[in-house]
Amino acid sequence: MKHKILFFVTMGAFMMSAHAQETVYKPMEDVNKVVDLTLDSLEKVKTARPVAGSSRIDSHPVLFLVGNSTMRTGTQGNGDNGQWGWGFYAHHYFDANRITVENQALGGTSSRTFYTQLWPDVKKGIRPGDWVIIELGHNDNGPFDSGRCRATIKGTSAKDSLVVTLKEGPHKGETETVYSFGEYLRRFVNETRALGAHPILMSLTPRKSFSPNPSLIREGRRVSSAASDQAPLPNRGGVGEGAWQPVRVADNFGGWAREIAEEMNVPFVDLNEISAQKYDRMSSWKLNYHFYLDNIHTSRFGAELNARSAAEGLIACQHPELKPLQTMMQNLTLPTTNVKREKGKPVVFITGDSTVKNTDNDSTGMWGWGSQAHRIFDAEKITWINCAQAGRSFRTYLREGRWDKVYNDLQPGDFVLIQFGHNDIGELHRGKHRGDIPGVADTSCVSRVVLKDEAYNEVVYSFGWYMKKMIDDCRQKGATPIIVSLTPRNEWKDGCIERRNDSYGKWYREVAAETGCDFVDLHNITADALESIGQEAAKSYYNKDHTHTSLYGAQLNALGIAIGLRRSGCELARFLY
Repeated sequence: MKHKILFFVTMGAFMMSAHAQETVYKPMEDVNKVVDLTLDSLEKVKTARPVAGSSRIDSHPVLFLVGNSTMRTGTQGNGDNGQWGWGFYAHHYFDANRITVENQALGGTSSRTFYTQLWPDVKKGIRPGDWVIIELGHNDNGPFDSGRCRATIKGTSAKDSLVVTLKEGPHKGETETVYSFGEYLRRFVNETRALGAHPILMSLTPRKSFSPNPSLIREGRRVSSAASDQAPLPNRGGVGEGAWQPVRVADNFGGWAREIAEEMNVPFVDLNEISAQKYDRMSSWKLNYHFYLDNIHTSRFGAELNARSAAEGLIACQHPELKPLQTMMQNLTLPTTNVKREKGKPVVFITGDSTVKNTDNDSTGMWGWGSQAHRIFDAEKITWINCAQAGRSFRTYLREGRWDKVYNDLQPGDFVLIQFGHNDIGELHRGKHRGDIPGVADTSCVSRVVLKDEAYNEVVYSFGWYMKKMIDDCRQKGATPIIVSLTPRNEWKDGCIERRNDSYGKWYREVAAETGCDFVDLHNITADALESIGQEAAKSYYNKDHTHTSLYGAQLNALGIAIGLRRSGCELARFLY
């Protein structure tokens, strides 16, 4: 009898063991196709990332960011490879006098590897009243025990676990218990609360991809485009033409994060959906440059978009625990030109450099032709605003946020006159850092900008790329872009004024042909007029140098705009005198 009991006990143990072995967890496929080796040099990483809590000012709270490369790219996280994570810009939306934002994210981490390798140090800096945003999941894939050893078990189960022996990496040979994605989130939440701080869960940032059919893939569920809130896409005019739909992150990390947030009563922001809705309204060409080098990591454009989406999600969240944090937020209102609109009148926005807007207040001084817009546009039919700024190139006009103000103000039926070139000739990597890459190809390079006491990295694009960006932006908002070639300089040879038809003039024409954009060739219109009166008489149309115009020169260029608009057959010509 004793032997029989022993037999059944032994068999029971064997059956239990066999049943356990039948539970085979299949890791999520590594879909990133991106090599990010940041975690392979943790000692270097630790010298680059801030010591947890070191940003704290007096007794003010700290907002800690916990995430991967979509929140903080590379070891430095400063865009030196042309990629930025949204954590780089998150501080813009919080009052630094009341709270500091500390980006503790690291590229290449999953919820598992961040929890086991980085979270212990982050916790050392967390104090009661602090806030912790957790946005992980992009890297929770691949093998469990080899490669990056970062995969988690699918789902949110608190019971599922897997003991593995690591085959690679700095912890090779060690055993580790792997949990579900949701279970790691629970641990982040519980440990944050144990420290007296407030956890916030966010879904992933969207990846760049395209769907072959007209339905949107949103976190594992399909939504027909007819049922979505997507606005009709305007005519792209050659930039980004073709049917397309952006694809959300296929694995349901957002759904799992939301599930944990509801289970644990934690504030949740669907960052994936907020950003994806913005991408929905972009041309494929525009969507493309919001990422850099691959389909996951964002350029400055994408990082800024995600940072704003995160802030918008936080301010809109109704969870009562967020109210103190919401009182410390700022800059949620988009910057604009503050143009004064009149009912029934479109607006023409004038952009450019000092040849468009100068001091414009001394009859003997320097004038830009934008100051003379009243001589050509009928104020009874249209409103205009001169948004040009002296000394700017396409690159610096964009870098300083001046184009954003115009873009944010655009409404269907508006017009935008776009004219740059005189300052785009400068050096790419030195001086005022305002030069563009010559030509119209969609090319770029990373430049280290050092201006006064500020140093940062910037992706520089071609002259034509910047032009195409502005054209595409206008069309996205339902406005009509019109490109205007640069004014001629007062430089003569053999009785003929200088013309740049083999460089800037050529690039304007190429972009106009590629995009179908209306084009006013002011360069040659004014040059023809000046040659007709001769070199000596032409001197009175310039002031102090060969580039900047007098009041007479500004009036001549404004007249040239009107002539060019009529020649082009542009809709804006209807609003001329």
